[in-house]
Amino acid sequence: MSLPSTLSDRLAAALRAEGIDDALAVVTPAADTRFGDFQTNAAMVAAKALKKNPREVAASILDQLKVEDLCEPPTVAGAGFINFKMLDRALSEAVNFVRNDKHLGVESLQKPKTIIIDFSSPNVAKPMHVGHIRSTILGDSLARIASHLGHHVITDNHIGDWGTQFGKVIYGWKHLLNREALDQTPIDELVRLYREVNALEENDPALKEIVRHELVKLQQGDVENLEIWKQAVALSWKEFERLYGLLDITFDERLGESFYNDALAPLVDRLLAGGIAQVSEGAVCIFFPDIPALEEKPCLIRKSDGGFLYGTTDLATLEYREQRWKPDAIWYVTGAPQQLHFEQVFAAGRRMGITTDLRHIAFGSILGQDRKMMKTRSGENVELGGLLHEAMERALAVVVEKNPDLPKAEQEEIARLIGLGAVKYADLMQHRLTDYVFSWEKMLSFQGNTAPYLQNAYVRIRSIFRKAEAEGISLESAPIVIADSAERALALQILKFGEVLHAVLDDQRPNLLCLYLYEVANAFHSFYEACPILKSEDPVRSSRLALAGITAELLKSGLSLLGIGVPERM
Repeated sequence: MSLPSTLSDRLAAALRAEGIDDALAVVTPAADTRFGDFQTNAAMVAAKALKKNPREVAASILDQLKVEDLCEPPTVAGAGFINFKMLDRALSEAVNFVRNDKHLGVESLQKPKTIIIDFSSPNVAKPMHVGHIRSTILGDSLARIASHLGHHVITDNHIGDWGTQFGKVIYGWKHLLNREALDQTPIDELVRLYREVNALEENDPALKEIVRHELVKLQQGDVENLEIWKQAVALSWKEFERLYGLLDITFDERLGESFYNDALAPLVDRLLAGGIAQVSEGAVCIFFPDIPALEEKPCLIRKSDGGFLYGTTDLATLEYREQRWKPDAIWYVTGAPQQLHFEQVFAAGRRMGITTDLRHIAFGSILGQDRKMMKTRSGENVELGGLLHEAMERALAVVVEKNPDLPKAEQEEIARLIGLGAVKYADLMQHRLTDYVFSWEKMLSFQGNTAPYLQNAYVRIRSIFRKAEAEGISLESAPIVIADSAERALALQILKFGEVLHAVLDDQRPNLLCLYLYEVANAFHSFYEACPILKSEDPVRSSRLALAGITAELLKSGLSLLGIGVPERM
């Protein structure tokens, strides 16, 4: 059990003894470490309800509080804050527990949940671009953290593999296909077919009707068109897989929109029959007269021409997921502009009797240096593959400059970890709802809150161990003994790991983990400067080596939960 949890339990007992609701027993890191390591405002909250002086209530609580084995006598500050300064021996015991725990002190969940995380969702026959970064990286990190905490996580890549664009692609495949180009760069060729047909349609209304007929044939199950569609999907997924492999991202499911096609018409019929949906001006809608924000914004599930919409597919998908996995929660990791869409879908889902916790994990946009949506000079979307390779190339230039004597293969592997890590971390360190400006200079910097800075902190610790081994210094396990103020500061940071991970999932904010790891790295550097490690004599040296070792493990584990690897040298 973590120190804050232990303090909370002791505080709860003291509150009960005073006839105060023990739900107020919340202990948090101190806002000002001059007064202690942890604090609680329980006395202030209780005093308000009891209409008493908060400092007097705090004094009464302290009379009942039994924490002499954990901390110095607690003090009351300000309007009634109770502050706790941990004993060195209690910190030593706690950090040794974390060090010997395979979960690094992360407490297991009492009630793990089944969570479906829907993220990435590229469109078939189009390249993945910079707009897919945030959904892909954010969704993956949330899946990693939720799994690490013990939840049963199902990752689903709901790819866009059905739609009007396939009429154009199929016509182009039949009449304009360059087979050699398709074999070499399939996505580029599919995009070319789409664009050429689109341009031809603008000058030939008759062609537009022919293209539309190709789409209708596909929807009706025409054998030739279905085969072309299947090939386009397979070629696209092969390219997607290459990028996911580079990013070290996997999915449990990749059921595209097409998977739910046969369920759409029966779903609409059932919703009409059950009075959940109704016909309005020829279209079928679900109205929400009891929800003010949606009162004039119904969920349209069938157009007047009989066509279905994204909302229809999302409801069919929701129904399928309910029946197959019976999840406790479903998280949709998509951009903030889709907020209204998901409000409508979730409200419609509740009308259908679905009680699962449905959440739209919204995020902002990636901007160029001009603070507009990031585009190429020609105004096209920046392709994700090109961006990732540029990240690795830029990182390689830095690695070669710093370590020209390393074998080429090792330089390239280090560059891969640094480059991809930099892109991921630059995205995840932001509050997910904010827009941010994409900057190579900032993300690849070895200074400040960046992935290279954190990776370098890990490498620095590993170099200490290599030097110790070269000098014949024993690396055998030894207990950590906290004595110096810099050791205390580092130990306190290490002990926050589990709480931070749980806090990340409270509002799906991996930036909290990024900030925490940055603070750990800073605490380590302060410790390294203030407390000689290899130059100390045993048992201090062994203790400090062990403290450095658990710091390295924590940095490595934390970065891994963000989908970022660490090199052993840089």
